[in-house]
Amino acid sequence: MNNKTAIIYSSVDGQTLKICIKLRDVLLQYDQKVELFSIEDFTENITNYDRLIIGASIRYGVHNKKIIDFINTNKEQLDSLKTAFFSVNLVARKPEKRTAETNPYVIKFFKSIDWKPTIIEVFAGKLDYKKYPFFDRIMIQFIMWMTKGPTDSNTEIEYTNWDRVAAFGKQLKNM
Repeated sequence: MNNKTAIIYSSVDGQTLKICIKLRDVLLQYDQKVELFSIEDFTENITNYDRLIIGASIRYGVHNKKIIDFINTNKEQLDSLKTAFFSVNLVARKPEKRTAETNPYVIKFFKSIDWKPTIIEVFAGKLDYKKYPFFDRIMIQFIMWMTKGPTDSNTEIEYTNWDRVAAFGKQLKNM
C-alpha cells in the first residue's frame, strides 16, 4: 500500500519539527509518499491525501491556535481520512503522563474540540533554557518548579524517546 500522507505541524522551539522529520523518514523507508508542512505553509486540499498526521507542541498549556482552527475548519474532511495526532510537551517526560489517556494537555485538547483521530500519541519534548527568550525561560522554570522538574538555567535535556517515535512511524505506515 502506498498512501499519500501529509504531516502538518506546529513547533515553537523545533522539537516537534524534529519529530516530524523522523516520522517522515520512517515512512519514506517503507516507500510511502509523504509531504511535510508547517501549519503556516499548508495550503493544500486535505482530500488530496489518504492520511493526515498533525503534530503540535504545547506552550503555556495550550496547542497552537492555528492547529485548533485548522482542525475545527476541516473536521468533516478529517473525519473522512485516516488521521493521527501527536502532542509534544514536557509533562510527558514523566512516564505516567505520556499517553493520550493520562496527559493533561491532550485530555484537555480533545475535550475542547469535536474530532477524534484514528491514532493519538504523546511525546516528551526538549528542555533547553538557554534557547528561550527571557520571559519564556522564567515561565518554563516556574512550571518546571511546580512539576518538580529541573530549573537550573543551564539545563538542556532532550526527553524525546526516539524509539517510541520510530514505533509510531511504523504504526502510521499501517494506518
